[in-house]
Amino acid sequence: MGSLPRHQFAPDRLWTWNGYDAYVPVDRARDQDGWAELVYAGPKDSTIIQIIDGLPSSSLSCTAVVADMLDSLMLEPGHRVLEVGTGAGRNAALLAARTGAGRVTTVEVDAELAAAATRRLAVAGLDVAVHTGDGNAGLACGRTVRPADRHLRGGEIPWTWIEQTKPGGRLVVPWGRMEHVALTVADDGKSATGWVQGLGLFMPSRGTDQGREFHAIRGDDAGRPVQVERNPRPLADPHLLFALRVSHPDIRIALGCRGGRLHRSAP
Repeated sequence: MGSLPRHQFAPDRLWTWNGYDAYVPVDRARDQDGWAELVYAGPKDSTIIQIIDGLPSSSLSCTAVVADMLDSLMLEPGHRVLEVGTGAGRNAALLAARTGAGRVTTVEVDAELAAAATRRLAVAGLDVAVHTGDGNAGLACGRTVRPADRHLRGGEIPWTWIEQTKPGGRLVVPWGRMEHVALTVADDGKSATGWVQGLGLFMPSRGTDQGREFHAIRGDDAGRPVQVERNPRPLADPHLLFALRVSHPDIRIALGCRGGRLHRSAP
């Protein structure tokens, strides 16, 4: 990771939560220190690189989660890897640094993100194949696909991902928006089994439901602020958040501080 620092894969405009109700831009040209603080905020902090319709749609994942997922992948030199969700390209860079030139293929649905990642990977001197398309279908239809030894990232687990992973190969996939599962494909290639491992918040795949806002659940009067005595801090507990994400995937939960007090901005 030290040989491929985060700032080399960060765009000049990043985004940060204003603490209450919106994400705001932080431009490198105007606020170099603020930009750098977002890139290197901490091992458990992600760096948002894109906002669509007011919500985060891509990020540099936090270092702790990246390390945990790569460890779960059990990647070795020479393995072939198919990654879904290129984003900024740094994770593909780490994969390529580990497995070797020409062994990593990554798929990104957003053409601008794919193009930017391609440029960054080239500057880093890494041989990674970047394709634009829907990663839920695996590598785009119409191409001759050799099964990969490893398959990384995503949301739900489409059967195509298992088909494009060799028997005995591994898939590491975010699930429930707050954990990832590490699966091994059976010898007959007809199933994959494993366990839940690691804990980290992930964005849903592009085009899927990102969760309803407060007003969509409670009605027209829900926009007015209501002060309650109950302490909302237990909602920051990762295990409770995971259970809520799995049991109520259509509800988006966000916490923020305002005036030194913790507020619940969405249920």
